[in-house]
Amino acid sequence: MNTLTVFRLGRVEYEDGLKLMHLLGEARLQERIGDALLLLEHPPVLTLGRAAKRENITATDARLAEEGVEVFDTNRGGDVTYHGPGQVVGYPILLLPPERRDVRRYVRDVERGLIQTLATFGLTAGAIPKWPGVWLGQEGSPDARKIGAIGVHLSRWLTTHGFALNVNTNLEHFQLIVPCGIREAGVTSMQRELGHPVSVPDVEEVLAREFTQVFDAQRVDGTVDLRTVSVAVMHGRGAEARVLLLRRTPERGGFWQTVTGRLEPGESPVEAARREVAEETGLQLPVLDLAYRHAFALGESLPPKLVEEHGFAVHAAPDTQVRLGPEHDAFEWVDVPTALARLPFRGLRETVTRALSAPRP
Repeated sequence: MNTLTVFRLGRVEYEDGLKLMHLLGEARLQERIGDALLLLEHPPVLTLGRAAKRENITATDARLAEEGVEVFDTNRGGDVTYHGPGQVVGYPILLLPPERRDVRRYVRDVERGLIQTLATFGLTAGAIPKWPGVWLGQEGSPDARKIGAIGVHLSRWLTTHGFALNVNTNLEHFQLIVPCGIREAGVTSMQRELGHPVSVPDVEEVLAREFTQVFDAQRVDGTVDLRTVSVAVMHGRGAEARVLLLRRTPERGGFWQTVTGRLEPGESPVEAARREVAEETGLQLPVLDLAYRHAFALGESLPPKLVEEHGFAVHAAPDTQVRLGPEHDAFEWVDVPTALARLPFRGLRETVTRALSAPRP
């Protein structure tokens, strides 16, 4: 029996998710890993499939910016869809065996996994042949409403992209688009249908069980390889805010970053953040937990090395003296736009953005 390694990753920035899918897909094609299922949550984004029409984004660029929603082109099938908090996104990375090499069968199998998951929570869902996804209500009925979107990509019988199941999703964000290009029907969520919030971890657990069953696999629980912290050290407020950037030595990449580092055995994230600030800057200051945790693939190795990173902030005085550690050869206090332009990774930029609005001691 084949194995299906299930990774429950929490928040994943959208571009980091695309990179992780690509690396896992390459590793699967080279048979360095078995099949995998990623279960995760993205920040608010709109994604455009190969058949997407730009006019199906009904919001202006200004409205999207106000709502904090970014737009990405993808190579999946379908039109435009929304991802955001409270929605479970699933990316099956499968190398289909010969007996399953049928695109329609694969899509039906993904539908079946979602339908069986919803049934566990008391919701009767099904497919509507003329529309993609998983639905409540009947075709032709005015109350037909989508609860799960499906958009997949297959190449050399390797599957990527996948599905998005609305659990506690902010349904108002679907007003920014014509979901999947379908004007005749609406969208819903498990929370709306059941009348109460639903535990996302519980939904992920059932999805893992049902997809393992649908694809005749033995479940393996995946783990991250490394746990790290990123710390935005700042002083000032508003337009006067300044961010401390550290430049890595040439042999370590030569790029600008915030304070970063890995957790030592037995160390908590806040302990690691405090230690790394001291080691990399010489500062002994309180750290503030930003409640930001995300996962990503480190580097380009195959199979990818999975990292879970926690974000923190430190508020320093304007006259703070910085003492560099051996990993860096320069530092600068820069304004926020400069910091966001220099930082090469989305997670580091998000840490800085969150630190701006964090409460001050």
